[in-house]
Amino acid sequence: MNRIFYMVIRNLFRVPVWFYRIWRMGLPKDTHTDEERYDYLRHVVKTVNRTGRIKVEVQGIENLPSDNGFILFPNHQGLFDVLALMEACPNPFSVVVKKEAAKIILVKQVIKALDGFSIDRQDIRASMEIITKMAEKVKMGKNFAIFPEGTRSREGNKLLAFKGGTFKSAVNAKCPIVPVALIDCFKPFDENSSRKQTVQVCFLKPLYAEDYQNMKTIQIAEMVHDKIQEEINQKIG
Repeated sequence: MNRIFYMVIRNLFRVPVWFYRIWRMGLPKDTHTDEERYDYLRHVVKTVNRTGRIKVEVQGIENLPSDNGFILFPNHQGLFDVLALMEACPNPFSVVVKKEAAKIILVKQVIKALDGFSIDRQDIRASMEIITKMAEKVKMGKNFAIFPEGTRSREGNKLLAFKGGTFKSAVNAKCPIVPVALIDCFKPFDENSSRKQTVQVCFLKPLYAEDYQNMKTIQIAEMVHDKIQEEINQKIG
């Protein structure tokens, strides 16, 4: 938490402007394009990360599909994950977060600006409705990121099991699935320090509809889980 306090202090004079502009972008009548909103939010994120003394190393950009309409499936390590993803990914994407996170000030405004969703994982019916809406948006060319673990791992770079239900959106949309390995993303906010920190974001080769068309969602979840864990294990030795 030292780093969050450090980030706030260093950006105190910028926060009111950021908040106002992001709030305006989330209003129904806002005329900015998805790209313009994302570019502004990404600029903010890069500034926050830089002033927070966090370096984001990115690998596998070439693995991102050339056409929009894909879903990123990263492992979940903590509060910093979305900041790392946004700095790393040049393609605009929206997010699906748990409802508790969506109630936090500024996070709430960012979700609206990105046209994202909050999900109550305890309400299966409502969750499936969100997954269906997400699939429809992906079919129209929007990109999304969703954490298939459902909650953050408390074991650093060791993944929890992936939930098959989160992959129904990709199956319904018949879209590319992009596994994303987040490495050491738990450290910036979990460690009680504001010293320089480096995290890694690795975009792995995507799975296309023909690669998983004959698989059950739980099988897809297990395969994506294993690909990410294997990448992490290789990187950390």
